[in-house]
Amino acid sequence: MAEDVSELNAVELATELTIAWLNNANNRVSAEDVPTFLQTMHATVVGLSGGASSEPAETTPAEDYTPAVSVRKSLASKDHIISMIDGKPYKTLRRHLAGHGLTPEQYRERYNLKSDYPMVAENYSQSRRDMAKRIGLGRKPRSGGDDAAAAEAPAAPKRRGRKPKDAAAE
Repeated sequence: MAEDVSELNAVELATELTIAWLNNANNRVSAEDVPTFLQTMHATVVGLSGGASSEPAETTPAEDYTPAVSVRKSLASKDHIISMIDGKPYKTLRRHLAGHGLTPEQYRERYNLKSDYPMVAENYSQSRRDMAKRIGLGRKPRSGGDDAAAAEAPAAPKRRGRKPKDAAAE
């Protein structure tokens, strides 16, 4: 009798967890996948409660993740990349993926993307590149003696106004 009550509680708890999971707008599941998910949830609840599962535990293959958008749509705009996890636009996916515990390689593997699938929007990447060039990143340091540097350096502009005190003594 006690086993029946715990089994009933496990079924109720698994059902409530499944309903809560399905009500989340970020989780998109087809109707035929719901019974499988409910069984998995029930087996997990029973396993966590210390009881034996009614079915033998099967090793499930890697979960099949349904992308929120197609690959073509995710790269449709040059201003942003649409995440396949939640369908929202991002200029860069790295922080978003880290929030979901993924690396770019795992993300590409999960959604069967090519290894050259970008993690940064094209226009954002270009603006960062332009800014880096503007501040001088990526340039090789000038080589040569002081004479060459002095010859290449433009002359200092003449100052207007009063001479500094130490320059006036000369």
